[in-house]
Amino acid sequence: MTDFFQSARKLKPFFERFYGIVLFVCKILLIGDIVITVWAVTGRYVPFITDPHWSEEMVLTMMVYMAVLSAALAIRRNAHIRLSAFDQMVPAKLIRISDLLSDIGVLVLGALLLIYGVKLCTSPLAQLGRYASLPSLSKFWQYLAIPVSGAVMIIFEVEQVLLHLEKFMTEDKQDVSGC
Repeated sequence: MTDFFQSARKLKPFFERFYGIVLFVCKILLIGDIVITVWAVTGRYVPFITDPHWSEEMVLTMMVYMAVLSAALAIRRNAHIRLSAFDQMVPAKLIRISDLLSDIGVLVLGALLLIYGVKLCTSPLAQLGRYASLPSLSKFWQYLAIPVSGAVMIIFEVEQVLLHLEKFMTEDKQDVSGC
């Protein structure tokens, strides 16, 4: 089993690189949000600058992508909200078990987002629906955030689950050898 975890540790550069790519995409989306919002607000008050008619829908779409991708980034950094009030009152092993179970739950959520997000993206609602301000653009692009976030969550949760399992395996060996 330790060979498995040694092989899994070789994936760490992949997870690091993937995290960097998702973080970069979030930064680009934030910059795009800021630029379009400033442009739209300026266009409302400065006579020679026009407010783009598509600004609100594009800002909202970029915010949706940013929100779901940022949630996936929080998984990787273990920065999501958790109840830790009882951590000092229960045994450390129970905390590790609850952390593993919560990560498995989020992994299942990511799988559901991926599966049903793909179904939504291939539905007539996404294919035939159009942005009101950009009729040439399909709502598919707005709904695509769901399966994309599910896939990213799965990738980061697999890493977290592997880390938890490795801790359990190495902890069990230390307990046995310490007797």
